[in-house]
Amino acid sequence: MVSRREFVKQVGLGALAGSGISAVGGQVAVAPPGQDAKYSTEARLIPGCCAYSYNEDLRRGAMTLEDVILKAIDLRVLAVDMTAYYFKSTEEEYLHGLRKLAYRHGVAFSGVACGVSMVQADAAKRAESLNQLKKWIDVTDHLGASHLRIFAGELPPGTTVKDAIDWTVETMKAACDYSGKKGIVLGLEDHEGLTQTADPCVEIMQRVNSPFAGINLDITNFIATPTQDAYAQIAACLPYATNSHIRDHFYDGTLVDMDRIWQMFARAGYQGYMLAEYEVRMPDRLQAVVGVPKLVHQIRALCEKYSTV
Repeated sequence: MVSRREFVKQVGLGALAGSGISAVGGQVAVAPPGQDAKYSTEARLIPGCCAYSYNEDLRRGAMTLEDVILKAIDLRVLAVDMTAYYFKSTEEEYLHGLRKLAYRHGVAFSGVACGVSMVQADAAKRAESLNQLKKWIDVTDHLGASHLRIFAGELPPGTTVKDAIDWTVETMKAACDYSGKKGIVLGLEDHEGLTQTADPCVEIMQRVNSPFAGINLDITNFIATPTQDAYAQIAACLPYATNSHIRDHFYDGTLVDMDRIWQMFARAGYQGYMLAEYEVRMPDRLQAVVGVPKLVHQIRALCEKYSTV
């Protein structure tokens, strides 16, 4: 039995990405990062929903985060992802109220998200980013969640990828030291800018090298490279996945092969949330009131098909 991180190191990133789902399944028994191999590696794929799925209603005040928590009951999902944009406050009384409401209705928080950028050339700005991350780690702690989604950020003009990775590693290492004391995992999302391809994501994980660091794996955010399509990049990042965001369309409008995605996660022994993140602004999208339940229904069915949940 080897850990998933050790497996990546042994076979190499290129081999892992090129081999797709079979590299993390089949004969290789893998354990989540930071977890001893004695624990179960059976896939546990849990349906959930991101608050961002209701972005338009939340932005214009037609919905609140309290409504999102209650919406989980209607959607028959087990968890919701709470995003910083929509918090009325970060005061303890407000956060504890959300925590209590979720508990009373049997809804888990899959995590919290903040928009702090770690790609900062100036040392003072990196220090401020770290302070902001610590603030959101505390918010996550008050909500009783164990995962905070974070971002590297866009590359400023004249910035090299190497510099951006160095700055991100520096800040994320320090943030993990802080979050680890509270038992909170930091999930770096593959997103616009530095982390929109798999190689920087994996390099950052290997260099941060913390049991409290992982990748918040958004399956539709990768851009193709000459050697890796989106599916290969998902496979490369799966050993580090701590949370997952699911859309049914890539940004070029093509449909995601959802069954293929679930097979990849199942064979990787992923244990965690498969969170609907519906995107209304994409072409020909249904409104959230129709589109979100449709996507969630598909996610629930696939979770039942490929795991014990």
